[in-house]
Order: sequence, then structure tokens, then C-alpha cells
Amino acid sequence: MTKVLIIGAGGVATVAAHKVAQNHNVFTDIVIASRTKSKCDKLAADILKRENVKVETDQVDADSVPELVALLKKHKPELVMNLALPYQDLTIMDACLECGVNYLDTANYEPKDEAHFEYSWQWAYKEKFEKAGLTAILGCGFDPGVSGVYTAYAAKHHFDEIEYLDIVDCNAGNHHKAFATNFNPEINIREITQKGRYWQDGKWVQTGALEIHKALTYPNVGPRESYLMYHEELESLVKNFPTIKRARFWMTFGQEYLTHLRVIQDIGMARIDEVDYNGVKIVPLQFLKAVLPNPQDLGENYEGETSIGCRIRGKKDGKELTYYVYNNCSHQEAYKETGMQGVSYTTGVPAMIGALMFAKGLWKRAGVWNVEEFDPDPFMEELNKQGLPWHEIMNGDLEL
Repeated sequence: MTKVLIIGAGGVATVAAHKVAQNHNVFTDIVIASRTKSKCDKLAADILKRENVKVETDQVDADSVPELVALLKKHKPELVMNLALPYQDLTIMDACLECGVNYLDTANYEPKDEAHFEYSWQWAYKEKFEKAGLTAILGCGFDPGVSGVYTAYAAKHHFDEIEYLDIVDCNAGNHHKAFATNFNPEINIREITQKGRYWQDGKWVQTGALEIHKALTYPNVGPRESYLMYHEELESLVKNFPTIKRARFWMTFGQEYLTHLRVIQDIGMARIDEVDYNGVKIVPLQFLKAVLPNPQDLGENYEGETSIGCRIRGKKDGKELTYYVYNNCSHQEAYKETGMQGVSYTTGVPAMIGALMFAKGLWKRAGVWNVEEFDPDPFMEELNKQGLPWHEIMNGDLEL
């Protein structure tokens, strides 16, 4: 029986909180805290209405270690689910170490002043968490997250050696907005506009931003133009599965979205450095975030579905094998259940399942770990139970 503290009140946190409440036989006490307490109160009221579970709320600035420490000492959770911004991973980890609390997140750390993300900052905490006897579970969303669990499951059950891994992420939904991002616009645009990168024969190969693309066919969706970009789980997967010769990540974008993105870059609105505006220092991308549609408000009119999976090629008993494991998630079904669209749902549900794995003692090990370093089987079983059922295609055409 676990008391859990959720930090954040955005789309992903909303989904995760609803799913935690649905599993209140395991999560006995739930606290939600963010910078704006009124958001937490609104979410708690919705959970009470939908799930008939009472949730406690609080306020915290997750950039402040002292505030976080005071929050943890006040509520004494066993696990913190960090569903805030990746800028705040390290402050929350520091507070967890000081207070003896276990940790889980969905995205790796990145500094505010540089569009650069890698696991080195968080992996550096491994010995500290080991000495404290605490568990830290990194990247427990969908990608990263389920993509790593899928890979671990494939390695455990289907392959002697995984040689080629392609993670494919398609959002075939339509939110009926001229331009909107499906999660935090600042994080989303920073991620998409940086240079691409993939793993090939023991080293990283860099490409231009969205330079490499091709049409891939997604189940129940059909062909969609898919763009090669760097994604953080590649870093941990090639480390934990050293037989991988090539690992890539692909994501779909529509032409209208890319046109808007190019204009945003061309006019300087994607900049993350400060500019002077009437004597006030502002960051253009942060200003843009303030005027774009809130991802939390997209769900009601969102149609279509997401399709995310791993396409894997390797060997079993000396013979070549291809394997495609994936989930399709309906935006409308996600909205009916949690009030959020499918992109938030596909990240928030796995975050709850990771917390469930910890609470049941199945993913509980002192140190800092990526999801693929744990047993994938109980997680895969929960995906089917918690709203993200998965499907397999053996020896099909991977198109890659």
C-alpha cells in the first residue's frame, strides 16, 4: 500500500492521477502538487467526480529544492512521480535523496538554456541512490518508456540478438487547430527543431533537423510521412542492448505542421535565449507557448488515433527474425476516460504502471535505472489491463 506524490498538473499528470486513483487498492494516499494549486484542486475535484477517490493537493515550485524538501517532509510519500518539466528532474531528485523518497519520471533532464538532453546528468546520481537504498525509475512514459519495455520484452522472449531497432511514433489524430503541440509547446518545439541523430555501428551519426524521412505504414492508419529525429531512449537502449547495430527513432508530422514550424523558426520565435522587449527580458519560445493552444484543451474535439511501436530485426537460433510490437490509442476514448487527448494518455498511463510496478515490489532496486533494465513481463501485462493493449506482428515487412 503506497502513498504517492504527483508533481505536475498538466495533461500527462492529469491522466496519471486518474489512473492512480483507479488503482486506489494499491495507491492508498494520493497527493498532487504544482506551482499553481488551483490546477491541482480542479484535477482533484474531477478525480472525486469520476473515480470517487479523494486526493490531497498542495503548492510547490519544483525549481526550488528547499520547497520540494518541505513538501516531501510534510506529506511523507513513498514515491514521487515527477510529471513536471524535464528542467526540474535534478531538483526533484535532490529533494528525494534528502528526504529518503523514491523517484520516477517520464523524460530525461535538459537545461533550460540549451536544447540538449541526455541521461548523463541523471545517471550520475546512481551511486547516491544506491547508498540511500532508494529506487529511481527514469523515462517511464511511452517513448521513452513503453518503447524500452517493448525492446526488453522482445529481447527476453523473441531474440537471441537484437541488431536493428526502429521506434516509430505516429499521431494520426486531428485536433482541428491551425497549429498546436500535443504536449508542452516549449519542450516539443525544442525537441523537434534540434539536429537528428541515430546509432550506427558503435557510434552516433548526426543529421539535419528532420532531414531524413520516408513513408511508413501504420496499423489501422495507413502510410504517413515519418521523420528521423533523436530521442532520448536510444541512448539507454544501445547501452543496455549492446548487440544493436543500428537504432533510430521516427515520428510523423503533417505538412501544415511543418510549414508552421518552419515559419516559427524563420521569424525567431523558436529562440530560447533572452531578447529585450520594451525593457523586459523575454524568451521568444516561452512567449509563443503562452499564445499557442493549451495541449490540455485539445481533447474534446480530437479525432483519430496514435500508433506507436518498435520494429525490430535480429536473430533467434541463428535465423533472422522481424518483430513489430505496437499500440494504437484513440484520442476520443482517452478523452472519455480522463478528459485528456491520446498523447497525454499514452504517457500518463505508463507512468502510473511504473509506479504500480514499484508499489508491488516488482521494480524496486536501489540505484538509478531505465525501464528496460527491469523485468518487462508484469509491465506488459498491465498495459493490456490499463488501457494500452499491445499487438505483435511476426516476420512482417518492417519497411526499414
